[in-house]
Amino acid sequence: MDEKALRDQLSRALDWGEAHVDWKKALKGVPAKAQGTRPKGVPHSPWELLEHVRIATWDILEFSRDPNHKSPDWPSGYWPKQPKPPNAAAWQKSVKALDRDLKQMQQLVQDPNTGLLASIPGGSGQTLLREILLLADHNAYHLGQLVFVRRLLGCWPEK
Repeated sequence: MDEKALRDQLSRALDWGEAHVDWKKALKGVPAKAQGTRPKGVPHSPWELLEHVRIATWDILEFSRDPNHKSPDWPSGYWPKQPKPPNAAAWQKSVKALDRDLKQMQQLVQDPNTGLLASIPGGSGQTLLREILLLADHNAYHLGQLVFVRRLLGCWPEK
């Protein structure tokens, strides 16, 4: 596999829906009431999962391109304080930010001037390849949780 093909594959791994639903479909049509609801026995609402993924995606993107980036405190800085969005516009704002950051990460991985295996400046040996795989794995895990929570809340389209 040549380097361009590898970069294309890694870029697609950030938002593909080949093995499962993609983020756009999973986040579409979540009723406002359900966004902040935790089903019985489940630790996170759809809002908490969306915000966690958005924050982690932003953090990994910034870490990968800014040697002076400071990550939020773990775990408090990676989760919203409340299970409900703070206002009616927050859900859509978060969806747009997640989409923007995933696209920027895809642009970074597609840039042939960005070494996939070079150590990231400001890091401790991490590479862009590692960060892409970390992000894809992390987000797929929470995407599955989101779909499950939506099913429990009765707001998953069963088509």
